[in-house]
Amino acid sequence: MAEELEKVDAVIVGTGWAGGIAAAELTKAGHKVVALERGKAQSREDFIGAKDELKYSIRYHMMQDLSKDTVTTRSSRKDVARPVRNNSRARMGNDTGGASAHWNGVSFRWMPYDFEIYSKTVEKYGKDKIPKNSRIQDWGITYDEIEPYYDKYEKTTGVSAEENPIGPWRSDEYPNPRMKSTPSIDLFKKAGESLGYHPYHLPSGNMSEQYTNPDGETINACVYCAFCEEHGCDFGAKADPIVTVLETANKTGNFEIRNESTVTEVVHDGSKATGLKYIDNLTGKEYIQPADIVVLAGFVFTNNKLLLKSKIGEPYDPETETGVIGRNFTGHFSNISTYIGARGFFNDKKFNLAMGAGSLGATLDDFSGDNIDHSDLDFLHGYEIRYYHLGKRPIANNDVPEGTPAWGKEYKEKNLFYHNRNILVRAKVAFLPNRYTYLDLDPTYKDELGDPLLRVTVEYQEDDIKRAQHGVDTCEEIVKEMGADIIDRVDVDDNAEFDHMFYTNHFIGGAIMGEDPKTSAVNRYSQMWDMENLFVLGGSSFPHVSSHDPTETIGAFAYLSSEGMIDYLKGDGGLLIEPKEKKEA
Repeated sequence: MAEELEKVDAVIVGTGWAGGIAAAELTKAGHKVVALERGKAQSREDFIGAKDELKYSIRYHMMQDLSKDTVTTRSSRKDVARPVRNNSRARMGNDTGGASAHWNGVSFRWMPYDFEIYSKTVEKYGKDKIPKNSRIQDWGITYDEIEPYYDKYEKTTGVSAEENPIGPWRSDEYPNPRMKSTPSIDLFKKAGESLGYHPYHLPSGNMSEQYTNPDGETINACVYCAFCEEHGCDFGAKADPIVTVLETANKTGNFEIRNESTVTEVVHDGSKATGLKYIDNLTGKEYIQPADIVVLAGFVFTNNKLLLKSKIGEPYDPETETGVIGRNFTGHFSNISTYIGARGFFNDKKFNLAMGAGSLGATLDDFSGDNIDHSDLDFLHGYEIRYYHLGKRPIANNDVPEGTPAWGKEYKEKNLFYHNRNILVRAKVAFLPNRYTYLDLDPTYKDELGDPLLRVTVEYQEDDIKRAQHGVDTCEEIVKEMGADIIDRVDVDDNAEFDHMFYTNHFIGGAIMGEDPKTSAVNRYSQMWDMENLFVLGGSSFPHVSSHDPTETIGAFAYLSSEGMIDYLKGDGGLLIEPKEKKEA
C-alpha cells in the first residue's frame, strides 16, 4: 500500500522547461513545491569535460531507457503497433532538466496565424480550403495575448538573436545580440537575399555573451565547441532549466526535486486531483504526494499516458470523433517534417565546419504559416528554411554525393574531400492535425510496471506530403543559388508513411487547449476543463505543431499557466477562464 506523505501546495511531474518554470514562479510566490523526476540527478558540473560523442550521441546517455517504458507506433489504424526500443529512433530526454538539458537552443516565437489558424484560414480562403480530414482549430488565445510571456521567457533564457525581418511585433528587443557568423552562414544568407527572401540569424539559447537574467542567474558565453545537441553544456553557456529556473527555485528554500521517482497515476476524487502516486525507482516503494494543485509537465507521451491511465477526460475515438484525450497529435516527424531538404557539395569552396553551436545558423520565414498566398497551393501552413552550423563531430559526419560506393577507395577519397565542402539546407515543416493521427493506450504491450504503453498512430495526409515536397524544392533552389556543384535532394516520396522515428522532441498534442470542452482538454492557462486544480503543461496542450521549434512557445505558456496557478491558489477555486459558450451566454 502506498505511503501518503505530507501535503504541499503543488506537485509537478518533470523538471524540463515547463516544470522548471512552474517551480520557479510558484516558489518565488512562497508556495511549497515538490517536483517528481523519473531520471537521475544532474548538475552543470556533470557536463564539464563531457565532449564524448560516443557516450552521448551514439549511446544516448541522457536519453530515456526504452527497455523500461516506451511508446508503440504504427502508420495506419489497420496496423499492429510495435514498441520503439532503440534510442536512435526515439531521443526522449531523461534526468534533471529533461530534454531541455540536451537541446540545441533554437528559440523561435510562433506566428499570430498559428494561434488563430482556423479563423484566419476561413476568413481568407473559405472553409473549403481546409483539407477533408484536417482538424485545425483556434487555441482560444491570440499572439497579442501571449506576447508578454514570450518576452519573459526570452529574458529568462537570454535569447541571442537579430530581428526577424518579416516576423510578428515585439514589445522589446532580444536580451542579447545574435551569435557570430561564418562564411557558410553568410553564403546562405546572401543566396536567400538574392532570391528575394528575408534570411536572418537563428534565434539562439546559446549565449553570444555572458548574461545575467532577471532572476540573477548567470549563463556564460558560448565558445562554439559544437557539443550541444544530445549533450549538456560543458561551459554553462546554453540556457537550460538547470542553470536558470531550477536554480532559481532551489534558492527560495521552497523547492524539492525527488529524482528516481516514476509517477504512475494522478490521484483524484472525480472532480479534483488530490496528488500524485509514484514509485521510488531505487527502493520500489510506492508513495502518494498530496497537493493543492497537480501539474503534469512531462513530455507529451508522459502527460497523455498519465491522463489516460488515471481516467481523466474522455479518450479520443477517431471513428466517432468523440473524446479529447489523445486527439490532435502532431509533430516534426523525421521523414516529412525535419530531416528533409537539399545537400550541396562544393568543389571549390571549403568551410571550417568543425566549430559550431546548437543554434548557430540562419533561417528564413518567407514560407512559414500564411506568409505565402495559399490560394493556388494544395496545402495550408508551410515551412521554415534553415541552415545549421552545428559543428561536425568526427563519428557521425561522413557525407558523400549520391552514387558513391559505401566503402573502398572512392568512398574514402570523396569522404575526405567533401568533409568540409558540403552543406545541408533543411525545411522544418509544419504538420497539421488530422482525424486519424492520435494517441491511445496500447491493448497489448506494457511497461516494466505492468501498465499499458502509449500507442502512437500517425497517418500522413496528401497535404502533408505536398507541403514537405514544396519545402524540398525551395531548399534545392537556395543550394543552387549558393553555387553547389552537386545537389542531392533529401526528398519526400509521394506515398510517404510515418517511419516510426522520433529524432526530435518536437511532438505535440493529445491534451490540447481551446475554448470548447468538447474539442479541447485544457483552457489557455493549461487548466483541465474537467478537473480545475490539474494543469497540463508543455507541448501536449498545443492544437498543432508550427513550422518552428516549440520550446519557446512551451516556455511562454508555462509562464502564463504559472500566473494562473498562483491566482488559483490565492482564490476560492474554479476555472480561471470559462468555456466560450458560457462566456457568451
